[in-house]
Amino acid sequence: MRKLLSILVLAIALFAIRIYPALADASSDTLAQGAKVFSANCAACHLNGTNVVAANKNLKAETLKQFGMYSEAAIINQVTNGKNAMPPFKGRLKEDEIQAVAAYVLAQADKGWTK
Repeated sequence: MRKLLSILVLAIALFAIRIYPALADASSDTLAQGAKVFSANCAACHLNGTNVVAANKNLKAETLKQFGMYSEAAIINQVTNGKNAMPPFKGRLKEDEIQAVAAYVLAQADKGWTK
């Protein structure tokens, strides 16, 4: 019985990490750093998860999933290298700042961009 309970708890934990990847690794310090970086560098075009250039490519969870951007790796790549109207931030932001903003974007997307 104890072994079965352990397996069930492990399965639930793995499921939660799969559904909410940003919350699996992001500490409150990382999210605070990400919020600061986002506010200074991203909010002009992406205030509250919107996109003033291409409205259909906002930062809402369903949109990120639709366009294959619902992972830290995908967001890190986009922020680092840019794409279309979005400029690259490689060289302007440090690697840890880019990682923090990616974690912040996913966490906010999961919360529906509410405070």
